[in-house]
Amino acid sequence: MTVDICEITCIDEEKVKRVKTGLETVDVTTISQMFKILSDETRVKIVYALLTENELCVCDLANIVEATVAATSHHLRFLKKQGLANYRKDGKLVYYSLANERVREQVKLILLNFEGVGV
Repeated sequence: MTVDICEITCIDEEKVKRVKTGLETVDVTTISQMFKILSDETRVKIVYALLTENELCVCDLANIVEATVAATSHHLRFLKKQGLANYRKDGKLVYYSLANERVREQVKLILLNFEGVGV
């Protein structure tokens, strides 16, 4: 017999109703998408770096995440495609930043809540 499931069905209607009502006000799809985007360690490092320094060139980011410029660029393009990052070209350099203040605050909230947790 499995010990990690209920042996009988007993539903607390009030709790279930409160949670379901609360879920109606939460954008579960957007939250889920944000966690999917940040499910890669390299992307988390990139986003953390951009949160810390506001804007960094691809070479700096590659050095920070200890990856090739090509691999770093791949992650940056993914972040841009997902709406988390923007870039600007300055001569031969390309600089990335987080897309806007809303993204910045969302990422900050997620990263700060996991600080020191050993994830």
